[in-house]
Amino acid sequence: MNVEKFKKTTKLSGRYEKQLYRLQSKGIPTDCIEEAVKGAIENLKTAKKSSLIIYGEPQSGKTEMMICLTAKLLDDGHKTIVHLMNDSVDLLTQNLRRFKGSGLAPAAKNSSELLNTNKNLKTQEAVIFCKKNARDLEKLIERLAGVKSVVVIDDEADYASPNAKINKGTKTKINKLVGELIGPSGYYAGVTATPARLDLNNTFHNDAEKWVNFPAHAKYTGQDVFFPLDQKKIPYRLKLLDQSGDPKDAEQALIRFLVTSAYLNLYFNSEEQNYSLLVHTSGKKQDHESDLKTIENLIYALSDTNDKAFAHLVTQVHTNADALYPKADADAITKWALENISRASTVVLNSERDRVAAGDSATEPTSPFTIIIGGNIVSRGVTFPNLLAMFFTRDVANRLQQDTYIQRARMFGARGEYLPHFELTIPKQLYANWHRCFVFHRLALATIKNKLGSPVWVGDSRVSVASKASINNATVVLDKGEMSFQMFDYNPSLEALLLLDQASTKTLCELKDKIGPQAIPDFLIDYIEMVQPNGIGSLAIHKSSPVPKGNTYDQAAISRAKGFLGKTQLEPDKFPKAIHHIKIFYNGSNKARLFYKHSGTVQFIQNQKPAQD
Repeated sequence: MNVEKFKKTTKLSGRYEKQLYRLQSKGIPTDCIEEAVKGAIENLKTAKKSSLIIYGEPQSGKTEMMICLTAKLLDDGHKTIVHLMNDSVDLLTQNLRRFKGSGLAPAAKNSSELLNTNKNLKTQEAVIFCKKNARDLEKLIERLAGVKSVVVIDDEADYASPNAKINKGTKTKINKLVGELIGPSGYYAGVTATPARLDLNNTFHNDAEKWVNFPAHAKYTGQDVFFPLDQKKIPYRLKLLDQSGDPKDAEQALIRFLVTSAYLNLYFNSEEQNYSLLVHTSGKKQDHESDLKTIENLIYALSDTNDKAFAHLVTQVHTNADALYPKADADAITKWALENISRASTVVLNSERDRVAAGDSATEPTSPFTIIIGGNIVSRGVTFPNLLAMFFTRDVANRLQQDTYIQRARMFGARGEYLPHFELTIPKQLYANWHRCFVFHRLALATIKNKLGSPVWVGDSRVSVASKASINNATVVLDKGEMSFQMFDYNPSLEALLLLDQASTKTLCELKDKIGPQAIPDFLIDYIEMVQPNGIGSLAIHKSSPVPKGNTYDQAAISRAKGFLGKTQLEPDKFPKAIHHIKIFYNGSNKARLFYKHSGTVQFIQNQKPAQD
């Protein structure tokens, strides 16, 4: 027997192509994954400190992308890949199960499994999962002693990894340990839907110019669907509450969920489907128990014909069936709901009792009527397949933190097949603030995608960009009040167009046709169009100007740390009602850049330079 022949077979290759084929054979397009993996592999080689961020939409398929990225890294010769994730058993178990189910070799292992094995990590390949807590990280670092190079893929990277003590001249425990794990010759790829904190914190010296966009797949339903600028075009069922939400509101939301699931299984699905309702009212465990009691009482009442509330609740089910689906048979929907109500399943995430009862797939609906009551874990990473409804009333007393609330949009994902039946129940003011979070987030993403160097993040009196403690005061400029986009070739003939109608977004649309969407993004025009509190006159398009002379102005880059648009440039006498200001500055080489300024309470935040060691 030729043993050497078999030694060669242990040197695996082509794993990346196998993963792409696995997805393609299921009818899942891989173009978005391939784009992100290619960008990450190329940029990791050239990024300063070998550190970058991969950013995408919440629940847009990042786990499959990370499986494929891991396969490519292994094919390229990286032996040790460590995946970090939140300190959550649910998230760890969900991701580990998906990695193992992919057939990737070597099989992913929990870091605790490695402690009890004799595997030689200096020579053998390993894919390791580790929760971001000090104890697990310290043990993993010790176990990896002697390994020359580690690639760290940090899922939900803006959680725990940034240094919240950056302005105190020291490091948080997790930030310090992750840095030690990367080591002097390692690589770091942070994966997140909300990269602002990582940028403003200079986390692991990530280079914004090397960031990689993971575009959403064609079937993805995200911020454009759930928080459209034009709120007259909402394609799902939005129930706005006048107040903050109470048990009666939760009861009504549950009844509508029962009706909707019954309708879909009677009239829409070729075979029975399980669906879930996500209830998120608080981060406190005692509140979860109160929510559970409200829900279980309704389920028990509908299951017992002798219960005093039975007749009232059945009437409510029938009435909602009539209202939601007037062309369907309300009797049949009510009958189906009653016949299946005893199958209803309730899960409380954050409760160890329920986590054990639900097994390792707590977020997978196990019946047509699955109700999941969630706390803080809802905000980070966990995927909710077949989520049909969401009762969301968790608000804050002061400012919404943008990254946290963007991550709580658990309704994002591939909801297209049943999108018209999806329901979000939420207080009116909370929806307005949440909507504002996404408008600001979309504006910031426009500056990243246009490769303009450091992104410009947007907040206001109700929405903060990131935790104040995590913003590096040494490098971050607050409230410059303006943002700019990609440079373009300046032509004096543009002036006639600009002055044609200085208060109309139609002028901006015509300008975009001339200079391109990278120089003035579509979303900015849409935003200005929809947000005009002062009516006609809310927009001011100013005459172009040459870049002023002076040491503070960069003529070639057309940039200035303190900004370009001061009170004089805003021409308040000429445009007294304007809150949106557009102005082009050009240099002696006939290169130009368009600047946008909001004169209201909106704040613009930008990282001006990378932190120094």
